[in-house]
Amino acid sequence: KEANRLAELTGDIIELSRLQSLGGVADGEPVRIDEVVNSAVDANRVYAESAEIELVVNAKSRAWVKGDRGSLVTAVHNLVRNAIGYSSGPARVGVGVVAREGRVEISVTDQGVGIPAHELGRVFERFYRGDPARSRQTGGTGLGLSIVKHVVQNHRGEVRVWSHPGRGSTFTIKLNTIE
Repeated sequence: KEANRLAELTGDIIELSRLQSLGGVADGEPVRIDEVVNSAVDANRVYAESAEIELVVNAKSRAWVKGDRGSLVTAVHNLVRNAIGYSSGPARVGVGVVAREGRVEISVTDQGVGIPAHELGRVFERFYRGDPARSRQTGGTGLGLSIVKHVVQNHRGEVRVWSHPGRGSTFTIKLNTIE
């Protein structure tokens, strides 16, 4: 178990270092956001079922962005995995995609424990854990949200979080679309 945790940590550190050195994806390729979201959700289906979490997905935007498909899948995957990990089943995690006015928004909403207001500004920091006891239960490396932040920044986008303790959280990625 510890060997797997160490391997996951090493992989996340390498991925974060790679993302930080990129500084952007100016030479990116056209990426269909609905496919990114569906790939990320599909990778989490077994985990969700085992936790008694229903995944509800609405990814019919037909939006395209310029960038790196693999990195975008990783970012959405991390958000979905966190939403499942911080929820107690039976519950729902919603993943939606909306395109409007040259932008696409990917939102991941859970019915989990939520994040206190004083911690919201820190959740994207490397290794930041709000509740160490809860973090041990959910696993992970403490780098997932930092990876999300760097992927989104490399795509010239933004990521935001809304949360209410006891009600859940919504993480939203906003990216510019291409025609």
